[in-house]
Amino acid sequence: MTYLILFLEFFKIGLFAVGGGLATLPFLSELAGRYPWFDEAMLGNMIAISQSTPGPIGINMATYAGFNAGGILGGIIATVGLVTPSVIIIIIVAHVLNKFKESQAVQSIFYALRPAVTGLIAVAGFGVFKISVLTLDRFEITKNWADFFDFKALLLFVGLYILTNKTKKHPILYITIGAAIGVVIGL
Repeated sequence: MTYLILFLEFFKIGLFAVGGGLATLPFLSELAGRYPWFDEAMLGNMIAISQSTPGPIGINMATYAGFNAGGILGGIIATVGLVTPSVIIIIIVAHVLNKFKESQAVQSIFYALRPAVTGLIAVAGFGVFKISVLTLDRFEITKNWADFFDFKALLLFVGLYILTNKTKKHPILYITIGAAIGVVIGL
């Protein structure tokens, strides 16, 4: 039964997570509350592992979550569930777009999808920021603003954000720098 649920849940994610892998994060966060496969804390680890391994982040995260839920077969089933809607939709869209690519309705749909996808990615980005940099649990207990941020993580975030925008190097460099700093200072 777990395998069927895995397939169906990741099929739904694949169907509605328009905009790529990061758009799956709100859906995965919601899954963390409904199933024992992973929790919010593990979601942060999933993101880190998925970002630092080859391949699309959505597929990596589906594989990781599926593996946690049902081993190797669970990883395969969750991944197949995630990509199946894309394969079906791309076949249909390719066929339809060839016929209607100049249509005003098609252009309007794409015009509206861009900000919707941007919003999903922004929500995902804030979710990652919240998991990685904010320490809301500690803040809720102490009500001390010094406990609102993990200042080491915040400093790392700001530093790598500035480096990313100023130097425009390959992303793997920033991932490696982040990992090395984490090992050295014990984040």
